[in-house]
Amino acid sequence: MATASLPEPTVLAHAKERLFDDPDGADTYAVCDTQFAAEEWLSGRPIPEAVRERLAPFNHVRVGSGYPDLVGAGVPDADLLAVERLDDRPPLVVVEAKGHTDGGTVDVERGIVQAHDRLGGANAAYVAAPAASVSPSARTLASELNVGVLGVAADGRVEPIERPRVVGHRTDDDAAAIRFQASAQGVTDDSFGLNHPKNYLGYPIALADAGDTQAAMESHVVGAVDDARRGAAALGLIDERPHRTDLAPLGEEVVRFALSRHGSTGAALEALEAFRRSRARFCELAPEWGLLARRVLWAYPAARLLVTELQTMFDDGIESPSLVEFVEWLFVQHPTFAVELFVRGTGDARGRVLDGSGELRTDALEGGDVYHAPTVFQLKAMLYHAGLVTERGAEPSRLDPTTDRWALREPVSVGNDRGRGTGTSTDWS
Repeated sequence: MATASLPEPTVLAHAKERLFDDPDGADTYAVCDTQFAAEEWLSGRPIPEAVRERLAPFNHVRVGSGYPDLVGAGVPDADLLAVERLDDRPPLVVVEAKGHTDGGTVDVERGIVQAHDRLGGANAAYVAAPAASVSPSARTLASELNVGVLGVAADGRVEPIERPRVVGHRTDDDAAAIRFQASAQGVTDDSFGLNHPKNYLGYPIALADAGDTQAAMESHVVGAVDDARRGAAALGLIDERPHRTDLAPLGEEVVRFALSRHGSTGAALEALEAFRRSRARFCELAPEWGLLARRVLWAYPAARLLVTELQTMFDDGIESPSLVEFVEWLFVQHPTFAVELFVRGTGDARGRVLDGSGELRTDALEGGDVYHAPTVFQLKAMLYHAGLVTERGAEPSRLDPTTDRWALREPVSVGNDRGRGTGTSTDWS
């Protein structure tokens, strides 16, 4: 029947594409709630695979008072917001979707109230619904509550019916993890293509060198220059702009280290060349360079949180957790972050690891193919080379999560609680 042509998953898919039309663009990342990863929706109605692919990746993210259908960080088109200027960070956006039920009704007003309840942790909130179902009274309610309304047509076009104002909000851990993923430092498939920190340390030095950056990297550091550049950006060593690449403050400090130890960028690059193809632990092979790598990794929010939580586990008597145990622990402490960092972003992987209500299926964690390679392989290998953890990383295809160990090389033992915090805090900004 015609009134059932726009079920909720389809409405949400259209709204997601309208709000985040370039999911691979800078400062953009969005997830839909795990309930949409199911094969069926209401009364056994199937969710087409093509719709689920558009909705992926999935996560169960708490924002404000509950779990929105969509949480994303990015800058929507100007015609979707009642604002002319935004601050430097992309707004955190939440969406509640409402579609035709089996009876043909659409509860738009309930979606508006739900969206408003999420504003305690978001910058902008929307309800998305079939355009013909949005009544004048619903528009009035949305305007009074500062909720945007996205009208979805049968052909998939999405037009703003009400535009929300961008507001400030407190930063909850879950929402902050999504904002982190939208930043240049977020962990994506392209973040870390190499598993040795010297490849990323070399990029700012080559950038500061008088010669050609590409040639200097290929000659002295690594042939996969694009991977090194992306990793250097993720670690905050460089800032990539539309028409140029600049040194970030942390990258400038790497260059200062190179100059103080070797006298010139060219000599520093030659020193790095001596480490090519070495499997020795970097912090033992070249202690000063290892300390530099350690400083850079400690400035990386994801690495800092991992080390902090491993220390907390050690304090609780868990000295050498397996990967499965570590992810289970992280999921209790920082659920959104645990999923975003460790579980591949595909609908299949997220659907196997999380059930429809966002709970962890622990048995799925025993399969290596659900894990995110940049974390379990490349990032862990860098933590190993910097002297922070005891074991290297492994590719998911060779990974046994039940025996893969995540343990600190130098855990801190304190005889009492003085001088030690009682919780974890991570700056995701």
